[in-house]
Amino acid sequence: MRIKYSFTLVMLLACTCSLLAQTKQDSVAIKQAALDYIESQHQVKPEQMERALHPRMVKRTFWKDKATGKDYLRETTSESMILLAESYNKNGDKFPANPKKEVKFLDVSARTASVKLIADEWIDYIHVVKLNGAWKIANVLWQYNDVNQH
Repeated sequence: MRIKYSFTLVMLLACTCSLLAQTKQDSVAIKQAALDYIESQHQVKPEQMERALHPRMVKRTFWKDKATGKDYLRETTSESMILLAESYNKNGDKFPANPKKEVKFLDVSARTASVKLIADEWIDYIHVVKLNGAWKIANVLWQYNDVNQH
C-alpha cells in the first residue's frame, strides 16, 4: 500500500514539473508558429512564414530519385520557405476552400517543443524552440499522406 502511495506521489510531482515548464502563453505561441507556417502558404503571406521560422530552420523530407530509384533526403531552408509562401498559392488553387490544419502537441518543455501538423495532403513533424522569448520553428520533417507522391 505504501508503494502505491509513493508511486502516486512521484507521478503527481512529475506531472506538476512538466506543467510548470509550459505556460498557457507558451502553448498558444507554439501552436501559432505551426499555424503561421501553414496559413502563410494558404494566404500568400511571406511575412507570416518569416515570423514563424528561425532563420536557420531546415525542412526535410524523403524523396525518390527518378533516374536511380534511390531514396534520399531533400532539404529546404527558411529562405526557400518564405519564397514559397510568397508564390505557391498565388492563384488560390493549391488548397481547398477550408483547408485542414490540425496541430497536435507531442512534447513540450520549457524552451523546446515538438508538434505534429496534419494538413490536407501533408504531415509535418515540427520542432519549435524558444529563443529570446519567442517560439520559432527550427526543424520540420514532413511527408505526403500518400507516400507514393514523393
